[in-house]
Amino acid sequence: MKLRSMLFIPADSEKKLQKGDGVAADALILDLEDSVAPGRKADARRLALDYLQHAGEHRHRQLWIRINPINTPDALLDLEQVLAGRPDGIIQPKTDSADDVVSLGGRLDRLESELGFEQGSTRIIPVATETPRAMFSLGGFTACGPRLAALTWGAEDLSSAIGASSNKDAQGNWTPPYQLARSLCLFGASAAGVLALDTVYADFRDSEGFLKSCNEARRDGFGGKLAIHPAQVEVINKAFTPSQAEVAHAQRVVDAFAAQPDVGTLSLDGLMLDIPHLKQAQKILAMAGEQR
Repeated sequence: MKLRSMLFIPADSEKKLQKGDGVAADALILDLEDSVAPGRKADARRLALDYLQHAGEHRHRQLWIRINPINTPDALLDLEQVLAGRPDGIIQPKTDSADDVVSLGGRLDRLESELGFEQGSTRIIPVATETPRAMFSLGGFTACGPRLAALTWGAEDLSSAIGASSNKDAQGNWTPPYQLARSLCLFGASAAGVLALDTVYADFRDSEGFLKSCNEARRDGFGGKLAIHPAQVEVINKAFTPSQAEVAHAQRVVDAFAAQPDVGTLSLDGLMLDIPHLKQAQKILAMAGEQR
């Protein structure tokens, strides 16, 4: 599943939905939550369903829906009114723990059955760090089952919940509480065997800072990033696509170990390599193959 870039689009804006058609994001997230005012929720559901149905089953990219928090009446309305459009998955905000994902999965089981869809066909990506309680449960997503497609994290709701005056320092770097949230999301995703997606970069006019954020996320092990503006998508796609040099080196590492199947360490270009280097090389080749 190729999910380097996922672009949020307010589902109540026909203009922005149409503009999304020309963006090279791997997935669009039709947002029914934070970017939609309470009085516009019904319009957003209608437009999201229309967009999904128009795209049909032969869509050229994935289409996801961010619903409202699972413990609100709006969440059930979102699912009941939009799932008929067969979104590829649900972005689940304000997730406290894996229990919320399991609860959402149960609702999807019922609705998919009623609609005649294949059971489990609607995947879930929880935003796993938006509440203080969530910070103590990030190791539990191993129990979510096959609907779990990835984990992502967020800082804005979390900082608001704890009363922080800011979540970044004077240099624009995450302060320690949010560095912790980012790291735990990364480790939680790895423990669950799913993709980790880095959070949004809110200042879309800061191209230098955004590129730095993308490169750091790729360096640290994230497989993709969320976007809030179409101009961010191309940068994300490039940052999370292995370069020709990376692919060539990875292939040499794999070939070197294949030529000596009985060794656990070997030398290549004057460097000692062992099994973790082989696994990393295999991961790079898999990423490159997925993104062709």
